[in-house]
Amino acid sequence: MDNTRVYRMPFASVYPFYIQKAEKKGHTKAEVDEIICWLTGYDEQILQQHIDNKTDFENFFAQATINPNASKITGVICGYRVEEIEDPLMQKIRYLDKLIDELAKGKVMEKILRK
Repeated sequence: MDNTRVYRMPFASVYPFYIQKAEKKGHTKAEVDEIICWLTGYDEQILQQHIDNKTDFENFFAQATINPNASKITGVICGYRVEEIEDPLMQKIRYLDKLIDELAKGKVMEKILRK
């Protein structure tokens, strides 16, 4: 599958949907940001710079320091088992999708962040 279109998509174009999904279930933007920062190693300032600069997913994750516990993220998202996705970039994107999904489903932050 050619994922070039997804990789070139600005992270900022998807970010509001992450927040919207969380807020619909009573969660906050701060919780979404905490998850993103945990996964990527970014702080709030760097995250905001990526949003403001409309960094695409490819560069967003290329500049990230993925949390070593990210490999503990398992399960199905969009019909795919995240732990079985072979493309490293798509796997990171799906890790983030999975974490936001877990937040929206009411999983406690400690478990989402694999502590």
